[in-house]
Amino acid sequence: GRGGFAFPDWAYKPESSPGSRQIQLWHFILELLRKEEYREVIAWQGDYGEFVIKDPDEVARLWGVRKCKPHMNYDKLSRALRYYYNKRILHKTKGKRFTYKFNFSKVVLVNYPLLDVAGGAPLLLAPGPFPGGGHGPDCAPLTPEV
Repeated sequence: GRGGFAFPDWAYKPESSPGSRQIQLWHFILELLRKEEYREVIAWQGDYGEFVIKDPDEVARLWGVRKCKPHMNYDKLSRALRYYYNKRILHKTKGKRFTYKFNFSKVVLVNYPLLDVAGGAPLLLAPGPFPGGGHGPDCAPLTPEV
């Protein structure tokens, strides 16, 4: 792709149980990175898997909207990101502010041990309205799926 990276489909697959509306922060970040309109907020840069958060407050606000947490801020969000260091899902790029790097080999091993990476898995969240009129999917009341 022009000016970007092509990531394998598994990187965008929701890892939660089928029918679940939960989304993990790292999936949310991948989702923002895939969308042109958030280029000024968060963008790929540098090495494969590396990205920079250009507007930390806006990323935190969008995440708060998605998770129905109006008091979300970057301090809380960065704490959540630090949790991923231990899981080796991503790590901070030393000496660069707001710059992180995905460890995609770990992500696939941890989350999809049986997944065929070459298989054309459906992308997470097909194109649609985002973030959905102020309420992300997690906000919906839990009603049985029709």
